[in-house]
This record gives sequence, structure tokens and C-alpha cells, in this order.
Amino acid sequence: QVQPVESGGGLVQAGGSLRLSCAASGRSISNYNTGWFRQAPGKEREFVARIIRSGGRTDYVDSVKGRFTISRDNAKNTVYLQMNSLKPEDSAVYYCAVSSWYYGSSPGSYDYWGQGTQVTVSE
Repeated sequence: QVQPVESGGGLVQAGGSLRLSCAASGRSISNYNTGWFRQAPGKEREFVARIIRSGGRTDYVDSVKGRFTISRDNAKNTVYLQMNSLKPEDSAVYYCAVSSWYYGSSPGSYDYWGQGTQVTVSE
């Protein structure tokens, strides 16, 4: 069983950058497709970005295209989410999730989740 662990969240001003990390324990993250999701207070959890296990394909929600980049370093057993040009509406708890077979945007289809990391973007 794999256990994702997120890190890298924090408080940043609008226009700033953060890099989130999703490190895997238990098994190699190279065996899994990985997604980043976020959830703001009072809102549903939403898809942000995903990367296929090989790293050969990535997809993003329209609102972050051109600003966020998902990548993976299987040697470090880690998936990253580089977030640039951050906006206040990006503020949320960000979650990493993995699946051995599913490559999509539905949170319910991912098998293992991290505990989340808070991202707060101030005006």
C-alpha cells in the first residue's frame, strides 16, 4: 500500500509561487497515476492537475493552465506541483492522490490520499 504525503504549502502574496511535493511511502510512486486536487472552505474538492505514471502525459483544469506545472521524479519517489502567478482564488487545501489504474479527474476514483497541505494566497 502506498501513502502519499504532501508538503510545501504556505502563505504567499498574489503573484507569488509555491512548489508542492507529494512524496510516497510504502511503494514506488512510479506505479501510480497521480492527481492534485484542492478544496476551499464550503466548496467541493476539485481536480487541479494529473500526471500519468510514466510522466508522458499531463492534464490541467482550465483555471490553472499556463500557471501550474505537474511533474514527477520517480527516482525521488515524488510528484511536484509548481504553482506560479498565484491568485487569491487558488487558496485551498491541496491534496495528492494516486491510483494504479485510473487517470481522470474524479476524486472518488483515486485510491490513496494524502492529508493535505494548506495554500493561502493573500491580496
